Amino acid sequence: MTSIPPDLVASTTISPEHKADIELAAKYACTGPRYTSYPTAPQFRGDFPLEQYLGWQKRDGDHKREPLSLYLHLPFCHDICYYCACNKIVTREKGVARAYLDRLEKEIVMQSEIVGASRPITQMHWGGGTPTYLDNAEITELMHTLASHFRLLDKGYREYSIEIDPRTVEISTIALLKGVGFNRISLGIQDFDPLVQKAVNRIQPYEEIAPLVDSVRSHGFRSLSFDLIYGLPHQDRFTMDETLRKVISLRPDRIACYNYAHLPERFSSQRAIDRLTLPEPEEKLLLQQIISHTLQDAGYLHIGMDHYVLPDDELAMAQREGRLQRNFQGYTLHMADDLLGMGVSAISQIGDFYLQNERDVSTYYNLLDADRLPSNRGCKVNRDDKLRRHIIMTLISDLRLDIGECNRQFGVDFLADFKQELAQLGPMVEDGLVELGRDEISVTHRGRPFLRNICMPFDAYLDNHQGDQPPPRFSATV
Repeated sequence: MTSIPPDLVASTTISPEHKADIELAAKYACTGPRYTSYPTAPQFRGDFPLEQYLGWQKRDGDHKREPLSLYLHLPFCHDICYYCACNKIVTREKGVARAYLDRLEKEIVMQSEIVGASRPITQMHWGGGTPTYLDNAEITELMHTLASHFRLLDKGYREYSIEIDPRTVEISTIALLKGVGFNRISLGIQDFDPLVQKAVNRIQPYEEIAPLVDSVRSHGFRSLSFDLIYGLPHQDRFTMDETLRKVISLRPDRIACYNYAHLPERFSSQRAIDRLTLPEPEEKLLLQQIISHTLQDAGYLHIGMDHYVLPDDELAMAQREGRLQRNFQGYTLHMADDLLGMGVSAISQIGDFYLQNERDVSTYYNLLDADRLPSNRGCKVNRDDKLRRHIIMTLISDLRLDIGECNRQFGVDFLADFKQELAQLGPMVEDGLVELGRDEISVTHRGRPFLRNICMPFDAYLDNHQGDQPPPRFSATV
């Protein structure tokens, strides 16, 4: 290991502030949902009312004039990243993408007929996997198919983003992505330390990332996002400090920092990671605190959970104006109530329905080849779900809940109906994470890292699992 500069040692000394935050994090350490939906995906069932959903789509045409958000799942990767828990297909055989693209384009045609082809697409995201596994011709073809069956926007405000793998994307592809309509780029950085990168099988030196970032900037993309992960093998306070220095020097507009969950019994690729090289729980908590303090000291705003943005970013402005929302894409602008997911394992939230596509690619192919919608799981939300979803998503996005507005919208007596849940917030009030009054619940700045903990008392399914599969193993909340 290279020697550590004295100033780096000093900069990562555990301060009283860090120590207090670590002790608080240890107190509330547990596992729980990330609340990209409510009910969360583990509550979906295979016997959900698909025919009821299709019947509603045929009968009710009012919503088909409203904006729509699209998500496309492209599962292919050239190499496996050992930490990854995504639904992916690792192969270097480019021909396999062709068969997938043919079925995805068929699903696009089918779904446009169901949800309404004239709805303006205000948001779109391609994720994976590695969407840029597709070559330039295939990317162009897929965007053309979407434009032929949905109302894509070429002016006015829109948010069209794509995840790219900096190890494999060509500079020429950056220009193509801008040309076909994308205006946001997301880069999976994870960590810049060479030893960490080797341990997770994702080698991408800073010297290769910086020119790519310059290219994204020069082509006029509206914003650039980085993903980081803490809790990876060989990470410590010194490597994290250096990674953050390099990240800050590149000045991405948005940074998402995810907590690595080591579940090798569920994700086979994680078995390649030596458990003994993972940070100890206390060190992992310190990493989280170093990330939070360092990014905020560098001028980033902590908008909630694990997301940091520059003050002039649209997400920061949306939160200040009460327009921030959270869905399966994470934090996003409130530009569409409905989200249509397409591709293997993709999830949709449309009206009162959640629908998830088949996870197995062969079954996904077979369903589409039989002219059947590939959705095989889901649920319909009830009145209580809608109320609790409002509470959870409002707290997690706006950091405050207007109790009076909640009473008026849902016809409830919040303080009486949620007496038990509010009692569970008591320790968090005492620790300064939440402020609770008769008119409002508000999350303090100190409470932002604990948003999942704050929302969990309002989740009726945590102790009452309704899915038709075994209860899930959630990731750590902090």
